[in-house]
Parts: sequence; structure tokens; C-alpha cells
Amino acid sequence: MVRPALAAALLILMGAPAVAQEPRDGFPPIFRSGVQLVPLNVTVTDLQRHFVRGLTAEDFTVLEDGVAQEVQFFDAADVPIDLILLVDTSSSMGHNMPVVHEAALGFLSTLRAQDRGAVVAFADRVDVVQELTSDRSSLEGAVRRMTARGATALHDAIYISLKLFGHAAQREGEIRRQAIAVLTDGEDTSSLLAFDEVVGLARQSGVTIYPITLVADPAAERLELEGLRRTATQMRSQYLLRQLARETGAQAFLSVRLPGLKDVYSSIAEELANQYSIAYAPTDTTPDGRLRQIVVQVASRPELRLRTRTGYTVEPASGRAELGRPGRALRSHAN
Repeated sequence: MVRPALAAALLILMGAPAVAQEPRDGFPPIFRSGVQLVPLNVTVTDLQRHFVRGLTAEDFTVLEDGVAQEVQFFDAADVPIDLILLVDTSSSMGHNMPVVHEAALGFLSTLRAQDRGAVVAFADRVDVVQELTSDRSSLEGAVRRMTARGATALHDAIYISLKLFGHAAQREGEIRRQAIAVLTDGEDTSSLLAFDEVVGLARQSGVTIYPITLVADPAAERLELEGLRRTATQMRSQYLLRQLARETGAQAFLSVRLPGLKDVYSSIAEELANQYSIAYAPTDTTPDGRLRQIVVQVASRPELRLRTRTGYTVEPASGRAELGRPGRALRSHAN
């Protein structure tokens, strides 16, 4: 069962609630707002893939369906991060868990004092091992409690994480950047939800999703027909994860060897630390469910490469989905 505190997070909201700042002793300001905004996490790199710093709000142009939008909020450093660590703990991950534990702890250690982390494990059900917290000892304990067993409900895990954590900060009145780093060693084997439903929810939530897939040593893979079919299935799974990363403005780290996991987590942490936070109030606020295309540009420097969510949807109030559907109860549990 999902606890009431988490159940309250199951409404899908679009955007962040215009902006005021409240100073806090020893911390950056909290950014609060009173109108609906579309939040964007924007990564900017040069041709050598180095992060580009020092840009201002005036450097960016935001287009929605080709129409220029007015930027209502901009920040290059101070916006807090909510990082959800989503880890495959199916039985095939058993021998990987000691390395996964240490890599995850290193990843969470990059969070700043104003940031929060959460730990979610998934096999054939989804376990919220630790809700969002800034308590580092609680996060460490949650990571070390993860053990491997069961099948792989990858789609369900991403969907439930988006439902539970997507825009939780906005409901609290804060603007926070939200990211999910999802680690798995294989394709989905037991989800109740189709991948299209995960993408649809991701478009509504504004959460950046970084997929990471672990692979075995190719020399150890069997080459008989069954093995080839399994590899083809894994290739499709990786294609879908790459699509999810592109839709949400993230990178996909596919076919990662276990010893390289720490480096992947470090790369994601560095990207999160160098992102620009932008939000705009859309000129068209009709909740019609259609996909609105987003393009962000730095017109004065066309050589730069920008990455952010490719679009979003706003569903009519009557069309908002609940966690699961009649007869299709998703398996989740909060410790």
C-alpha cells in the first residue's frame, strides 16, 4: 500500500506554481510562484561537449509550437534538486548489488544541502525504500537495504515514480528541478503498463529521466537462437529508453559495464550541476491533451547544443489518470 503522504502526490500537475524568493540563513533562496508555469531543465554544451556557463535569460529564446514565449523564471545555480534513484533489484541483479550500492552512495553524495534524494527499488513490484529527504544517513541506509529478487517491472517502476514524485515540490510551493536516474540490467518482463503510457505521463510531469542499462560481457553471451532473440528484445528496450531520455531532455547511458557505473553517475551529477532552470507561462493554456512542441535556442550562438524536454501535454481534468486502473492495480509499496 502507498501511504497517505505519498497518495496525495498522485495528481498530475502541469508546470510549477510566477516567482518570489525567500532568503534562508545559510541557504540559497526558495523560489515560489503563483501562476502555472512550464518548467524546463536546459543543458547547454559546445562542440566539444563541454558545459557552457555564464548565459543569461536574455540569451535564451523559448518557442512553443513555433510561437515565442515569455520567460518568467531563470536561474543558473540555486534551484534545488530532487533526485530519485530508481534501481532494478530483480534476481538477475544479485551479483551486481555490492557495486550498485557503492556507486549509488557516491551519486547521492553529490547532493547539496538544499537538495533531496529518494530511493526506489523495483523487481516485480515497486518499493519506495526512502521518500524524498535531505537526510544523508537515511538515504545511505535505504541504499544498503536494497536486495535482489523477482522479475523486472521496468515500465511500472518509472510510471509509479513519476506519479509519486512528479511535481511534488510545486505542490509545496517551491520550484525544484526533478530527475530520475533509472538503472536496469534488462528489458521489462512483468509490467502491467505499456511503454506509451510511461511516455505520456513523462510529457505531463516535466521530470528529466536518465536511463542506464547494464550489460554482461559480450564474450559470455550465448549465440544460439534463443540468445539472439533475447538480444533483439534488449535492443528494442534500449531504443525505447533512448526515446524516453530524448523526450525528457536527458541522456541515455546504454550498454554500460558494471565497473563504469560510478562514472555514469558522476556524469549525470555533473550535468545536473550545470543545467539552466527556465520556466515560462504558456500563451495557450487550454487543457486539450495535445502535444505542444518546445524548442529552446541561443540565437547569438548557433553552434551551441541545447537539450531539454521536447514537449508537454496538459490533460483535461476529467482525463487525469489514477495510480493503476480498475482491474489493473499496480504493485507498489512504501516502507
